[in-house]
Amino acid sequence: HRTLAPADFVITSAADYEAACEKAYIIADPERRRAMICEQITETAKACGGTAEITPDLLEEVLYLVEYPTALSGSFEEKYLALPAEAVITPMRDHQRYFPVKAADGSLLPAFITVRNGGKAHLDVVAHGNERVLRARLADAQFFFDEDRRKSLAEHREKLKTVVFQRGLGSMYEKTERLMALTTAIVEEMAAGDADGTALADARRAAELSKADLVTGMVTEFTELQGIMGREYALLDGESPAVARAIDEQYMPRFAGDELPQTPLGVALSAADKIDNIVGTFSQGRIPTGSQDPFGLRRQALGLVLMLIEQESTMLLSDLVDEACDLYDLEEFRDKMQVYVADFIRLRLKNVLSERGVRYDVQEAVLGDVDLVADVPVRAAYVERLLASEGGEALVQSFVRVGNIARSVTGGTVDPALFKAEEEGALLSAYQAAAAARAEGEDTLPAEQALGRAIDTFFDAVMVMDKDARVKENRLSLLKMIDDDLLETADYSKIVLN
Repeated sequence: HRTLAPADFVITSAADYEAACEKAYIIADPERRRAMICEQITETAKACGGTAEITPDLLEEVLYLVEYPTALSGSFEEKYLALPAEAVITPMRDHQRYFPVKAADGSLLPAFITVRNGGKAHLDVVAHGNERVLRARLADAQFFFDEDRRKSLAEHREKLKTVVFQRGLGSMYEKTERLMALTTAIVEEMAAGDADGTALADARRAAELSKADLVTGMVTEFTELQGIMGREYALLDGESPAVARAIDEQYMPRFAGDELPQTPLGVALSAADKIDNIVGTFSQGRIPTGSQDPFGLRRQALGLVLMLIEQESTMLLSDLVDEACDLYDLEEFRDKMQVYVADFIRLRLKNVLSERGVRYDVQEAVLGDVDLVADVPVRAAYVERLLASEGGEALVQSFVRVGNIARSVTGGTVDPALFKAEEEGALLSAYQAAAAARAEGEDTLPAEQALGRAIDTFFDAVMVMDKDARVKENRLSLLKMIDDDLLETADYSKIVLN
């Protein structure tokens, strides 16, 4: 250790490494060091009358900042507890690497835990030094909070007219105007047209105020508090709890593993914000390539995907893109934008499926159509279950056989009056039963297994290319209809069979 044992020391063998290091006040094993830190923090917080909030990221950072950990506590003036909790925790945790201490009811206590790289000597001096630094930080936070509260959030919004969103995309004020239209449209879609006046008014209000906190002193100083201070200021202004929470949830997830928006309005505003960012940035040719993603669009797209999946949302990606294109006046680029965004979302969905352990060929089979984002993992799980079922691979072969013939034809209306063999009628009936099961939300696997058997029987008994052109076209139309329906679940030709 540079202060407790600054002299050189000799390690005689690998077996003696840890013991020799410990004599020199170095705990070499990071897992042992982690356990020591957690135990000390827990005991120190208990002595303060509370429980320490140990976040994994902060613990990991502190773990590799100290060689010989010693936890100690400090305190701050209770007057700062009148600030929103996050306004106290953020400078404490993110700027000073302190662990907050909370009471049993979850409220913040006027205490903190820090971990020293050293022994127990002069802990009171170390504590006073840390308290002095935190006091200055909290005094700044109090000043910014008081200054911010001189205006309402709606009044702060006017200043967004002077803040550029992105080069070529106008101001942040203009962005909130787009978000008002987008969020309202999404809320209407989520409610299937039955959104009441309150829901629509809340949607407009949440979007209107969504970025106002960006020009407050608190968020300018502590950028991590964007959305969080918007929520707090909205509540203090008397805005509805739904509006306030949505302002916070719009940025979720903020990082990998973060929680997702949980309220309908939060989901709507978050989706609107993310699709506006993606379409707007793409329209300027700033599409992420390689490791370059300065606007964090990959993270936002993944957040959008995870959010739609968790909510089992029926929102269509193409509808979101269309709405955004309308607001950016991108009519001539609409078709290209649909392709760009779908491809971008497809890659994020592929990552999600990979993390869930979905077979690579099943991924390829279901990722052809990503318009209904939430349905993609459902279809992937279904295909894997189908493959694992008895005769699953043979069933896939039957489906592929249909596609091999049907993909090259246009198809038309199927006329049962033109059936010459009973197997044609049996195939149509099996198809209709499978389609009905899907429409009713039933388990379609038994019906599709029956469809597979009907397909095999059909090909064994019927010559598709009949001499009668009308009969031939009718049979091709039947196969085309079946293939189109199967493609709504997966392109089974992508499946690798043993």
